[in-house]
Amino acid sequence: MKIKRLRVEREMTQAVLARKARISRVHLANIESADDAAHHRSPSLAVLERLARALGGPATELLE
Repeated sequence: MKIKRLRVEREMTQAVLARKARISRVHLANIESADDAAHHRSPSLAVLERLARALGGPATELLE
């Protein structure tokens, strides 16, 4: 998923994006940590949609 890349491109911290998406920063960190399989979590569709709105794009953009 491209969540971390898009967040960094938009100059947002994890805390800011998490607050806008109404999730915890720890949850966002777990979603973004694709390299660490033990902590990686796939977001629910509802969370994915909230992250997309907070990043200003469609949810499909996060999956590309």
